[in-house]
Amino acid sequence: MHDDADDVGVTRAGAAFAARRTELGISQRELAKMKIIGAPRLINFEKGRAWPREKTRAKLEEVVKWPPGTLAKLRDGREAPRSGANGQGRTDETAALLSGAVTVAASQVLSSADNLPAEDDPAFPARARKVLADLRTLEVITARAVRSSQGSAEVLKLLREIRHRYDALMERAASAPEATLGQRLYVARNAATFSVAEAAGAAYVAPEVVTAAEAEQQVSAADQQQLEKLIADLTG
Repeated sequence: MHDDADDVGVTRAGAAFAARRTELGISQRELAKMKIIGAPRLINFEKGRAWPREKTRAKLEEVVKWPPGTLAKLRDGREAPRSGANGQGRTDETAALLSGAVTVAASQVLSSADNLPAEDDPAFPARARKVLADLRTLEVITARAVRSSQGSAEVLKLLREIRHRYDALMERAASAPEATLGQRLYVARNAATFSVAEAAGAAYVAPEVVTAAEAEQQVSAADQQQLEKLIADLTG
């Protein structure tokens, strides 16, 4: 277990690494194939729930082209400045680093969204799923950056833009011939102004099932049937 200060540091380092990984176009699956870190452990790290071992951190830093020790410095709030009371300089430096990383990563992902082909293009489904996955990651990271930047207007605007673009792309994807269950569910739920909990209750499934389906994670055949029925009810 980490103490509260450590938990904040791990969250900061994990979010910054996720932003850098997205910026470089490195997927969680690629890191697993390289046998650097498995997807579940990587997810836990990027969400601030776990801290990798030293050898793993060194490999992660190498793959994203960071100097050795960068993750530890991020966890500690980077190196303390020579002047500045109560560590405010260190906090500002960390917030600026995270906000900058998110901004760069968001720029690349939003550019990918702009360059998607038409919905009837055979390449659209796979490319749209990739961009949507990146937008989901960015939404989580940017929401954390809002807190670390003390509500920076620039970061708040970016978070709003990411969410707006995610909704718009989900609507495009849901209208495509090969729309997934998650895409159709997300659009139908939002059109009906249902929360995740309300949709879960209406479909007689756990809220986690709705969240998983909308994130393109596998759900059971029984849950899938219930969600399909909900979509039909909401759109009928």
